[in-house]
Amino acid sequence: MSPLTISLLFGSLAAAANFFGGLIIVQTAWHREYLKYFLAFGSGFMLAAAFLEMIPESLNLLPGSPAFILGGYLLVHLFEHGFSPHFHFGEEVHTEELLNPNVSASALIGLLSHCFFDGVAIASGFILSYPLGIILFLAVILHKLPEGFTVGSIMMASGRSKRFSLLSAAGLGVATLAGVLTMGLSEGLVKFGLPLSAGVTIYVAASDLMPEVNEEPGVKLSLCVFGGVLLFVCARLALRAI
Repeated sequence: MSPLTISLLFGSLAAAANFFGGLIIVQTAWHREYLKYFLAFGSGFMLAAAFLEMIPESLNLLPGSPAFILGGYLLVHLFEHGFSPHFHFGEEVHTEELLNPNVSASALIGLLSHCFFDGVAIASGFILSYPLGIILFLAVILHKLPEGFTVGSIMMASGRSKRFSLLSAAGLGVATLAGVLTMGLSEGLVKFGLPLSAGVTIYVAASDLMPEVNEEPGVKLSLCVFGGVLLFVCARLALRAI
């Protein structure tokens, strides 16, 4: 299969995880405390993928890539916390801060921008090599469930309907596929897309996920962060062996 075709396939799986995350918040059968474990595993895996795969590969493609890595980091900070000061991953419990519809809308825009770069990361990986594409897909999929959960929670807390909450989660999936298509149809831009998405990945892992993990007392979630790094190492070794 071509890089675009396989990127769309894996991008669709990531988009489906966004929607499933939204489903969690509109029903009660799933134990929401499990979300913390996704945050912890995801943050460890994403940091390892960014520092051990994305940054070295970006430097090989473009000597000036550190500027784009920083740009990606600052861009997602602008959208998630500059335009949406009350944004955070996980279940939204501060409903009084979301009474203004503009607050929930700005949070959605922030998540949409970062989901777009999730798609860019997946496509960039498969353009360069299938093993890198799979690694970056795993880095993305591990935080897709919390993304959908987060946007659904924000919408519910702001008084939106369950249907609108699910549509918002589905919108994140559409943004991911838009990122895949943008990079897949413009393969020559991979030298810019990969470092930009590396900066976004570092921000999401270190500034979005890790603070939520650090709020939980005890050592369990800290061990899960290291478990995410170990999972990355195992996946990397397995892909190289194959």
